Amino acid sequence: MKNLFYLFISLFIFSQSLSGQSLFEMPDKIQTKWASPENPNGKKGMGGLDNFGRKGRPSVPLQPGDTLILAHEPEGTSGTIRRIWMTIRDKSPEMQQGLTLKCFWDGQSKPAVSAPVGYFFGMGLGKMFSFETALFSSPEGRSYNCFIPMPFKNGMKLILINETDKVQPSIFYDIDYTIGDNHDDNILYFHAYYRREDSTIMRQDYEFLPRVEGKGKFLGVHFGVIANQELFADSWWGEGEVKVYLDGDNQNPTLCGTGTEDYIGTGWGQGQYAHAYQGCHLANIENMQYCFYRYHIPDPVYFYSDIRATIHQIGCCFGNHREKLEALGTELYETGDKDQPTDYENFEGWLFERYGDDWASCVYFYLDNPQNKLPDIDPYGKRISGYQE
Repeated sequence: MKNLFYLFISLFIFSQSLSGQSLFEMPDKIQTKWASPENPNGKKGMGGLDNFGRKGRPSVPLQPGDTLILAHEPEGTSGTIRRIWMTIRDKSPEMQQGLTLKCFWDGQSKPAVSAPVGYFFGMGLGKMFSFETALFSSPEGRSYNCFIPMPFKNGMKLILINETDKVQPSIFYDIDYTIGDNHDDNILYFHAYYRREDSTIMRQDYEFLPRVEGKGKFLGVHFGVIANQELFADSWWGEGEVKVYLDGDNQNPTLCGTGTEDYIGTGWGQGQYAHAYQGCHLANIENMQYCFYRYHIPDPVYFYSDIRATIHQIGCCFGNHREKLEALGTELYETGDKDQPTDYENFEGWLFERYGDDWASCVYFYLDNPQNKLPDIDPYGKRISGYQE
């Protein structure tokens, strides 16, 4: 045991020394580039040309229906997106849901990333709020930051589409990346996918990651939930278990959690907090609105042929919730194989099947293919419904 202890310590110190060296080691033939309105193509010596270099073009507008190329490298170029920063003048829910970010790797025509900017950067329900995590942040709730590495081997393109009917007056952005990175055949490509179900169906799990084929790593997910108070008052909505179906799983998953708040590292309900890998950065108990996340960085989730991920729609009764639901006339179905509504007088359990809640999500994963076969994301009209101020 003593020898194993010293071996563990030695390996830990060695790993720390390697990570420290990366800060002062010089890579070979790798160039740093920033794509911004002041130098859209990141070309050498071509930054700040407008207004004699005195902040002549720090932002650009985006008309309804138009597309802005945020960054582009031609085929034959390898590299890695290192950081994405953005802020916008109009931060309304319409813009949060109607500005769509798409990322293309290696000359593919189908995007690997397709999501509204709000949800991609962790801002759910059309809102802005301050938070900081290992992968995303919003200092003071005024901007978007993403620090996920996004490698490419044969060119890349990042675009922003204004799908609203309004002009976005100002878009400030920095896409910070390197070119010349020597990626081997084992490289995985970054993907992100948004979907929403504005009225969930009883006993039908919310599917936040439809089945994806290939080899890769599930990185994490952001959720946005508006619980249905008309049906279920202020009863707790988050007893659903996350289920991850791996490599041929069909009826039953290999990975199964114990509850919604458990999945994000807390318990017995969830308040507002933002930790490195898990958190709930919006908890509006009065209106039953929540935004929360989980990243699988210290606990990687690998798949070798396919993956699919869902979460139950399950709530619970405690305190006077049963009386509130009965007063509302809500038909309550106990969890399990129950075809008839519960008789409130004889209801002895505490778990029940929820329906009619509003769930949305943006999921992140790496895949051994620069494109995926996921469906197109919902049109803007469906994405914004119910989110307007």
